[in-house]
Amino acid sequence: MGVDDRELEEIRRKKLLELQKRLQLAQQLEEEAKIQEEKEKIEALKRMILSRILTPEAKDRLARVRMVKPEIAALVEEYLVGLYQSGQIRGKITDETLKKLLARIHERTRKDFKIKK
Repeated sequence: MGVDDRELEEIRRKKLLELQKRLQLAQQLEEEAKIQEEKEKIEALKRMILSRILTPEAKDRLARVRMVKPEIAALVEEYLVGLYQSGQIRGKITDETLKKLLARIHERTRKDFKIKK
């Protein structure tokens, strides 16, 4: 092998490595896109279920809670969707019922601070 052959082989090797990296990156992007699409489908299903089971007033309240305490809103949404999917919700969830549920969750998640002297 001459100098030109070695240089040519090195160029080929670098080009192959670059193509492999591009392929790997493309596969990662494709996988991420699939995951994102699945998340969007789940979110759309959750929104559809919530719009089906909540009265307009309850939807408004949950939207306001989501702005202030997104983690609490997510807990409530998951809980309500689970109840719906298990067949435990038969009618619409009113604003009063939602307020009671929020109060129970608030009691469970509230943190009390005690200062000792």
